[in-house]
Amino acid sequence: MALTDTAIRLAKAEASDRKLADSKGLYLLVTASGSKLWRLKYRIDGKEKKLALGSYPEVGLKLARARRDAARQSAQAGSDPSVAKREARIAKRIAAANTFAGIAEEYIAKLEAEGKAAVTIAKTRWLLTKLSPTLGTRPIAEITPHELLAVLKKVERAGQRETARRLRSFSSRVFRYSVATARASVDPAQPLQGALVSPVAKHHAAITDPIAFGKLLRSIETYSGQPVTKLALRFTPHVYQRPGEVRKSEWSEIDFDKALWTIPAERMKQRQPHRVPLSKQALAILREAAELSGGGRYIFPKLGSPLKPMCENAINGALRRMGYGPNEMTAHGFRSTASSLLNESGKWSADAIERALSHADDNQVRAAYHRGAHWPERVDMAQWWSDHLDTLKAGAKVLVFSSMPSGKSAG
Repeated sequence: MALTDTAIRLAKAEASDRKLADSKGLYLLVTASGSKLWRLKYRIDGKEKKLALGSYPEVGLKLARARRDAARQSAQAGSDPSVAKREARIAKRIAAANTFAGIAEEYIAKLEAEGKAAVTIAKTRWLLTKLSPTLGTRPIAEITPHELLAVLKKVERAGQRETARRLRSFSSRVFRYSVATARASVDPAQPLQGALVSPVAKHHAAITDPIAFGKLLRSIETYSGQPVTKLALRFTPHVYQRPGEVRKSEWSEIDFDKALWTIPAERMKQRQPHRVPLSKQALAILREAAELSGGGRYIFPKLGSPLKPMCENAINGALRRMGYGPNEMTAHGFRSTASSLLNESGKWSADAIERALSHADDNQVRAAYHRGAHWPERVDMAQWWSDHLDTLKAGAKVLVFSSMPSGKSAG
């Protein structure tokens, strides 16, 4: 006799498991512990098999019968419902593991294994934190261009255009990785190129007038702030490297005998080690710093924390206290100043200046050649530039060369 809701509800546990039959192979297994489990007996290829259909009361009698009928139809069509259920369970588990956040973490681990710089990994993880709240738990194969665009537009409307652009680029790399590893079939970020508002180009303010720059150099000499910050301020114009490369510089990178500073690849934007020839003036500043830092790791350590480098905004903060606003001069602006005045001098080849600034070369063969080229010229240029800074600082008249002297190559 078929089961009723009342009979199921009143069924009590006994000393051992027992079965309450319904119809067409469906029965309720009442266990000794009191659980009530729906089971279905069916045949496939002449073999009797069993299929779990859920537990009561989560699955009521009506739903259990519906699941029974669907399973029987599947079996009659030659498809084993037990196998289908197992495959669906596996697919669901795979889909849960293949979330956007899961694949993104796998992609970041790949970058780490490839030796990408720590700063690159940190920035990549930061981008993931921006996307995770909305996309992190989503199966990566199910994310659509419209869904991703909604996330990016929200960031864009908050005024973070550059961040939105970077998020699209990062997500595209994650999607392409998922396609390459057979977890997705398309990159939904690709069609979104051009869908975001272009960010306003950010220019690092710099003083390029020689007389005005000489005034800045004099201001640096009279700066009354922290001694370490002042030394970094004095050192930066002579070497004109990126602010992060200066503030994180370590004593192990300095060779006083060879007058050489070698910046390791992991700290360079181009992921290539960079050699910087040091003038007599730059070496003198470093010797002052050696007396001040007491033999620690960093040349310009953080105030109160010698095991850490100087704060990221220390140089810009000092410039502000000296009266130079963010639209007038920045820590990064020393590079623009050097580039402008070295080119205007007419004494040095453009390639030597570009190498000194560690700018990338799109031509890989040319780049490989230039990493070792122009070194003698760069050594001469480093000393000339420091001497020129002394001239500007003294307020002397500046002579502008209209052409390169003989013996200097522009190539």
